[in-house]
Amino acid sequence: MPPIEGETVPEFEALLCDGETFRSTALSAALGERGGVVIATGFAFSAIAQNWWKQFVRAGWGEFEDVAVLGISRDGPYAQNEFLRWLDEPGFRFFADVDGEVSESLELLADRDHMANVSTPWRSAFVLDADREVQYAFVADDWISPLPREEIEAAVAEL
Repeated sequence: MPPIEGETVPEFEALLCDGETFRSTALSAALGERGGVVIATGFAFSAIAQNWWKQFVRAGWGEFEDVAVLGISRDGPYAQNEFLRWLDEPGFRFFADVDGEVSESLELLADRDHMANVSTPWRSAFVLDADREVQYAFVADDWISPLPREEIEAAVAEL
């Protein structure tokens, strides 16, 4: 079962992309002083991911004070960095979950019907405090639902 409010997200380490470089980084090291918003999406340049992340840019999520905004997708680090450059929001970073281990550790990995041998994380968002404790959790029950942006923003405000 994916993490729920009150649980601590397991520590993981993966390549963290910032739009220019990528380095193996632990989740705890990527969080801000107050915590972070962790958003899982299938692939960075999917239409849904492009729509979501541009909404986050317009909503000013890159300006959260001491709260990191971290994406997780199955793309490699070069694609992640290209996506971040396309977004043009230096406050966002992405974990490259090429092998799906991060998504699996969060119990989000699901096989995709009609996509042979492809698995992606369920679209989801978690607001974590600095100790990785889940303050807010949302996991979509379908592949196209939008994230509840206002609820996420309210949870960030309470960190």
